[in-house]
Amino acid sequence: MREVPPVEDLGEGLWSIPVPVPHNQIGFTYVYALSAPGGPVLIDTGWDHDDSWDALVSGLKQAGHGVDEVQGAVLTHFHPDHSGLTGRLREASDAWVAMHPADIEVLRRLEERTPDERGASVLEQMTRAGFPEQDLEAFSAAPNAFPAPALPDRALGDGERLDVPGLDLRPLWTPGHTPGHLCLHLAERDLLFTGDHVLPRITPHVGQFPLDSADGDPLGDFIASQARIGRLPEADRLLCLPSHETRFSDLTARTAEIVDHHEERLDFMARLLEQGPTTLWELTSRLEWRRPWADMRLLARHMAASETAAHLRLLEERGLATRNSSVELPRWVSVAQAQRPE
Repeated sequence: MREVPPVEDLGEGLWSIPVPVPHNQIGFTYVYALSAPGGPVLIDTGWDHDDSWDALVSGLKQAGHGVDEVQGAVLTHFHPDHSGLTGRLREASDAWVAMHPADIEVLRRLEERTPDERGASVLEQMTRAGFPEQDLEAFSAAPNAFPAPALPDRALGDGERLDVPGLDLRPLWTPGHTPGHLCLHLAERDLLFTGDHVLPRITPHVGQFPLDSADGDPLGDFIASQARIGRLPEADRLLCLPSHETRFSDLTARTAEIVDHHEERLDFMARLLEQGPTTLWELTSRLEWRRPWADMRLLARHMAASETAAHLRLLEERGLATRNSSVELPRWVSVAQAQRPE
């Protein structure tokens, strides 16, 4: 687990509060507190755990605020390391919680299904992806289905000014990592809160859910969103405050690096598909990951498969890949290979 950095005063009423994610390699999520008339506004809330809550309360105290003074929280996206503490925050302060409508809809769908139902759905997807029997048995024995965070009570659309006097914080819709991911622009201070959309060293996870869905194009959305953020007026003057790692600048160059990374991966997958039809599991296991495939935990393998599926979906959109019509075990192949005579 990564070492959690200290709380920092970033000046002019802005504080960085690292909230730990216990027993997780993520280590921590930065929650940012902005002073405003009527009480501080948070950007994200952190993971739902007693240690995380204590860190948030302590960080606010260092910033000169009680948690009961928080008037609201803007969530960059619905993932539990960003939204997990919304319920506790509401109980402690009656704070409003805002999120993009697309992510609110994801949470509504999650609420409609029990953890057992969601686990069964993931197991079905893994089966159709071609995961081996031992992986399916391991998942059945310990399904991972996180409880859904509390639903936000405000929808915040692209460019819609936050209704807080004295705080000109503008959301920028950057779908990809999640359907409703938001970056937040504080123009008068040349600050951009990038959430997980742009990180200084690593690329965020962009997955296709369900794994074999032919709807949507999350990676295509993500690449377009990177280009949009990189073209912000005076982008390279902005200080970027991400949810993980460290603050950074040179936004245009960093977004270009992220796009190039995915384009290289798309090209490599397209070449693999020219070798013949492959299941999602077969293709995923042949790719290079931060850890060797054999050493990856089952949850990491599932996340890797969803990322591979997102790349396949974009290759389909570009007319470079196609899948067969099998419902039980779909296979993908390059369009050129599929069109060759038998």
